[in-house]
Amino acid sequence: MAEEIKNEGAHTETEEKPLDKMTAPELKEIASTIPGATGVTAMKKEELLALIKKHRGIEDENHVKKAEAAKKRLKSKLIDLRALKTAAREEKNTKEVDILRHRINRLKKKTRRAG
Repeated sequence: MAEEIKNEGAHTETEEKPLDKMTAPELKEIASTIPGATGVTAMKKEELLALIKKHRGIEDENHVKKAEAAKKRLKSKLIDLRALKTAAREEKNTKEVDILRHRINRLKKKTRRAG
């Protein structure tokens, strides 16, 4: 009977604690109860938080703001690289144009992932 009281106290303590303050093992325990969640034991804390928040319908505003800021930074880099590519093309520097083209393509892929 005393063990049951201790277990109940521990369970309510983890429920009251904010998700961001929980340890990875606590998050894994919660994530294992989510139907359809696979690979929970191999996930890192950020992945577990994202999974649990998505399941509970919690939107992480900080994450959204950081993603938007990162996307803006990448797009400004793209603009700079395109200007450099145009200048290199006018100078007929094909090697520099190829290098810049590859960098631009990589940044475009990163902006798609950030979105």
